Amino acid sequence: MPQALQQAASTSPRLSAADRTIGMSDGRREQARALPNPTLGFDVDNLAPGGAVPGQPVQTTLLLSQLIELGGKRDARVTAALGDYDAARLEREATRLELFSEVTIAFVGALATQRRIAVLDRHVSALERLLPLMQRRVDAGASSPAEVTRVQAAIGFTQLERERTRLALAQSRRELAILIGTDAPDFAAVAGDFGRLSRPAPFDAIVKAIEASPQLTRWTAVRARRDAELLSARLKAVPDVTASVGWRRYDDTPENALRLGLSMPIPVLDRNRGGIREAQESARKTEAERAINRQTLIGIVGKAHDSAYSALVQVDLLRRVVLPAARRTLGTIEAGYDQGRFTALEILDAYQKVADAELMEHDALAGLHIALATIEGLIGGPAVQAQARSR
Repeated sequence: MPQALQQAASTSPRLSAADRTIGMSDGRREQARALPNPTLGFDVDNLAPGGAVPGQPVQTTLLLSQLIELGGKRDARVTAALGDYDAARLEREATRLELFSEVTIAFVGALATQRRIAVLDRHVSALERLLPLMQRRVDAGASSPAEVTRVQAAIGFTQLERERTRLALAQSRRELAILIGTDAPDFAAVAGDFGRLSRPAPFDAIVKAIEASPQLTRWTAVRARRDAELLSARLKAVPDVTASVGWRRYDDTPENALRLGLSMPIPVLDRNRGGIREAQESARKTEAERAINRQTLIGIVGKAHDSAYSALVQVDLLRRVVLPAARRTLGTIEAGYDQGRFTALEILDAYQKVADAELMEHDALAGLHIALATIEGLIGGPAVQAQARSR
């Protein structure tokens, strides 16, 4: 699985897109620091179609103007860009964790399907070993030929289930291949300790970890950006000043003149009230959006946490009670079948009970690993407090 995660991190287009989003935010952050460009103007006064206006000398003016932002508009713009950049970085980390969770779940799915095929292979082999024993009883006249056909039917049904599982394996392998960046699986199998038991941390500890996860901490950056946008909206009503300096030349005299100017808009018609209200609502919306996100995460983690503990209880019960009892029963019936003490239906039922218990253990282990992967993808760290012995 570490190899699969590493390959996914290096090839995922989702992470590449997230990196581009960070680059875009960095560009906005750089641009936010820029000052307004000065304006260069050129004027010629007192011109008529045939030349200069009679009695009025031609005046040529070269003017340089500069907009001066007042009220801290530039600082507010930079603060908003910084919040946007921080939010983009945390979004990227959340995307990475989501990808790793999906890869882990797909990996567990492929590993679980491989193991299920191995369980079914063992069951087929066990039933095939039973056939000669039954055939001897039929040949000796101790049993009906129907007993052999029952076993053959059981073998056929198990083989059918194995083929269906092989199709599921092909689909799981393809899903995993796409997540790690290949169009088709370039691996023959996946390897891992499927029998490892891990107990999830207490639910309260997981909830605390969620509070520090990128999925929720990004809202702090979003709120900072929206607060800065609200400040910018309020400052928009503060008029800016345009200062100008120019050089004027008179055609009828060798004298030149210096021209100074200062202008500013009068904020009487547009005080950006609508823009301020929109920014206020956007800032207030942040807490509600964070609360929605938190509730969703708590719900997903809670479900996964319950599933993990349920799976641990099932595995423990299966390993301590069900599987040992089923195997002892099968051993007893196998030993007594050749002596005529048990029927074919009883031995087939015993075989089926062992197979069912092994498949239930398999499903519980798969559910455990998927639940842990789900939790780790949301909290951004290990979900395990202790590990038990693998089997």
